[in-house]
Amino acid sequence: MSNRDRYIGREFSIEGDATSATYFAAAAAITKGKVYIENISRESVQGDVAFFSILEEMGCSISERDDGIEIVGGSLSGIELDMNNLPDCVPTLAVVALFASGPTTITNVGHLRHKESNRLVAIAAELKKLGAGVELFDEGVTIRPGKLSGATIETYNDHRMAMSFAIAGLAIPGVRIINPDCVSKSYPEFWSEFEKLEGKA
Repeated sequence: MSNRDRYIGREFSIEGDATSATYFAAAAAITKGKVYIENISRESVQGDVAFFSILEEMGCSISERDDGIEIVGGSLSGIELDMNNLPDCVPTLAVVALFASGPTTITNVGHLRHKESNRLVAIAAELKKLGAGVELFDEGVTIRPGKLSGATIETYNDHRMAMSFAIAGLAIPGVRIINPDCVSKSYPEFWSEFEKLEGKA
């Protein structure tokens, strides 16, 4: 190896994962609480940072301070949204929709049928268990808030189903998640971070 080919140590600043941040943003939204997420910016190149703008449109207050984003929950309104470019956020938005006034329609996400699970069918089934009215169509889903109650949630060995529906349990007593360890695919520390929200969001 020549001098020209040698590696030289450098320091890099790597921002937090925007998709993982969405679960904690959703926690603030559904509990009308406040969550501060460090090391993330709305100017991030990560596409899923757009989820913060969606929550803002639904009624949350979003502000940047220091090196992170603060989310304050408010009165949520339903929304109609093309989520084709934010597929990993769909389960989380579906859970937030449970707590909105009026229906939420998520469109252009037919490809979710071919994720770790048939995620559209899975979302519909588990939302119904919690009390929502759900209309499933080829490319999306409409969610109508109903009288919510706890249920045992099947995760289909899908990490995003587990994390999204766990957030629902902050506002709905009696939510139980089957196979919680499936979160290890993308976020092994999720449950330890989740414990920080319980009773505090």
